[in-house]
Amino acid sequence: MSSLTVPESIPSVPEDCEQIRKAFAGWGTNEGLIISILAHRNAAQRKLIRQAYAETYGEDLLKALDKELSSDFERVVLLWTLDPAERDALLAHEATGRWTSSNQVLMEIACTRSSHELLLARQAYHARFKKSLEEDVACHTTGDFRKVLLPLVSSYRYEGFEVNKTLAKSEAKILHEKISEKAYNDEELIRILTTRSKAQLNATLNHYNNEFGNAITKDLKTEPKDDFLALLRAIIKCLTYPEKYFEKVLRLAINKTGTDEGALTRVVTTRAEIDMKHIKEEYYRRNSVPLGHAIAKDSSGDYEKLLVALVGNENA
Repeated sequence: MSSLTVPESIPSVPEDCEQIRKAFAGWGTNEGLIISILAHRNAAQRKLIRQAYAETYGEDLLKALDKELSSDFERVVLLWTLDPAERDALLAHEATGRWTSSNQVLMEIACTRSSHELLLARQAYHARFKKSLEEDVACHTTGDFRKVLLPLVSSYRYEGFEVNKTLAKSEAKILHEKISEKAYNDEELIRILTTRSKAQLNATLNHYNNEFGNAITKDLKTEPKDDFLALLRAIIKCLTYPEKYFEKVLRLAINKTGTDEGALTRVVTTRAEIDMKHIKEEYYRRNSVPLGHAIAKDSSGDYEKLLVALVGNENA
């Protein structure tokens, strides 16, 4: 569910391009004009603007934005303007980088996109970086992390709602056994989490809860400082309650001493057109403060304006 407010009567694509070009003209950039256009266009419309801009002015819009803007505002505009699959490919590539490696970002992309979206991201990765996401993940991770992340990014889960109850029961038992034995890196446990459909997993985890009296995430919290267990808990959350996962990422990003702009920018740009409404509801339920207010209090200038616009200010 999108929070993006797209105006009822949208100017034509050439008009949008002309206005953006105008924002770059003269001394300084008119950031307000850029926000007023790009923050209110959906992915398909932004793609058309990029194509038309290149055709009209012989320059990639992203390159033009890169030249004109700076810092956190530039980052949020560039990520937002990218096609969703290209954006995921870029984030994944950064996450496998030597200095910015992040298992969390890879897991997030693998678990909160649909199978088709993940496939498109992998194709965009090929096209842009001339190698596969899988080989970079395999190269950048080791041990248990590689064992779980590689099948996650390679997965093409079934998207339907059909559930096999007998299977849910038997796999809940397997999960419980492995966790009880602290065999967290067991192949069967990893197989279940990385290949089953979200509907099937939900059934398995509900059965786990009912049968063994504890949520699986609680049983995986026996060693809170263990990074691998934290990753397993995050995988489960992303696959079953993504809004709870993203609420926590935002809460931690905002409540830090010094904002984690990287996480804030990533979540807002990747979820604004997907499930921001649910994330905002979860944020309010958990923090008693509207997400838009929290972002406005914690950021400033054009960066703040664009984030708040993307979050959708119907109750911000």
